[in-house]
Amino acid sequence: MKFYNVLQYGAKGDGTANDAFAIQHAIDDCAKNGGGTVVLPSGAGRVYLSDSIRLRAGVELHIQKGATLRATADIDGYIRPNKMINDPKTALIGNPVTGKPSFVFLYAFEAHGASITGGGVIDANGRAFVQRKDQYYVTGDFYPRPTVIYFEKSDHITFRDITVKDAPFWTLHPAGCDDVLIDSIRILNHLDVANSDGIDPDHCKNVRILGCHIECADDCICLKTSKGNAEYGPCENIVISDCTLVSTSAAIKIGTEGVGDFRNILVQNCIISRSNRGLSIQIRDGGNVENVSYSNIMIETRRFCPDWWGTAEPITITSFDRDENTKSGHIQNIRFFNVTAKGENGVLIHGSRDNVIEDVTFENCRIELTKTSKWPCGLYDLRPCLEWGVEKYSNSAFFIRHAKDVLIEKTRTSWGNLCEDYKHAIDAEDVENLELVRFFGRAADPAGEDVRLQNVKVIR
Repeated sequence: MKFYNVLQYGAKGDGTANDAFAIQHAIDDCAKNGGGTVVLPSGAGRVYLSDSIRLRAGVELHIQKGATLRATADIDGYIRPNKMINDPKTALIGNPVTGKPSFVFLYAFEAHGASITGGGVIDANGRAFVQRKDQYYVTGDFYPRPTVIYFEKSDHITFRDITVKDAPFWTLHPAGCDDVLIDSIRILNHLDVANSDGIDPDHCKNVRILGCHIECADDCICLKTSKGNAEYGPCENIVISDCTLVSTSAAIKIGTEGVGDFRNILVQNCIISRSNRGLSIQIRDGGNVENVSYSNIMIETRRFCPDWWGTAEPITITSFDRDENTKSGHIQNIRFFNVTAKGENGVLIHGSRDNVIEDVTFENCRIELTKTSKWPCGLYDLRPCLEWGVEKYSNSAFFIRHAKDVLIEKTRTSWGNLCEDYKHAIDAEDVENLELVRFFGRAADPAGEDVRLQNVKVIR
């Protein structure tokens, strides 16, 4: 294994000089010589200010503990990887579901075997690219905003032991990659910056996200099959394990960008706190979802403010048409085991009359509704879709619409601080085969209806 020290290539690491040329020169030399490790050495106050950098196949970028790689505030210093860019004032090409970034800080294409490691920090310098709306929200309408790390069509890649902070847009976006290991990284973004997603595997296969801590506005981990990367096929064989997550949107989400299928997804041993949503499957495009298992998960939700998607649902499963020209895919075979949720809203399962959500199991789960924020309750957020937005309904521990084969077994619901809109343990309409086995739940009002059913076939 060969090592390439960027200081020997002329990098200063003083936080003032632009070290991009030296770092890129070291990476290119490393790649030409068959691969190895490019080292950003640590030292007192060692900060490597840099324009965009392109990673190469077989190159490990190792940021030592005590060293910081800081992104430039000059947008002209960023790689624009896609020639199809038609508007430099956007963060994604064309429209929000394309998935192709307009600007990237750390970029790789066909960089098989590349990695970013070390105990150091990547400072994305996000505050140079955003502006504040109010104390809860930094507007998402300020562009351009670069993606921090974008790897496309790169297999056998690794991200380990790094900290990424202050992203202005998506933080880590692998697209069309096979065999991705994301291990023990920290993502520390501001909780008011819209679209500062944590990890967004897009049309990726065989992904392991292990032992990470993520705090961000928007989704912590979001599986996507975006329109712009549709050539890469489904998002499948995904493991998410042993993570701690904080989000002002959804902690772990599948969708909404979903032109391709999602399947074989395992989420386990995670703790979600201070989040606007917990676990979310939101299908709006033509892709289908099947074979998803969630187990041993603790969830705490609260509303952050009305600007953010979500009304504190700990679990959301929805499938709606995005628009008149886009039909939603089908969701089936979803499992929840040993999930404990405490928040301001309950579980939401909502399909449509011509596209029901099918084969959903809850086993050994605990759902508690308790009012904690100043924001209104009695709402469900169904965005984005053709017909609905944030809709006014009473909140129940389980709110189910247009579903089939739903099993709730050895599961308990309860109430903490009450809101006047809290109603039933289960509120279900248009459900074929709802099976309740050793279910315990009462209405929020002792005089109320524990389980409300309309057009529901119950299996007892």
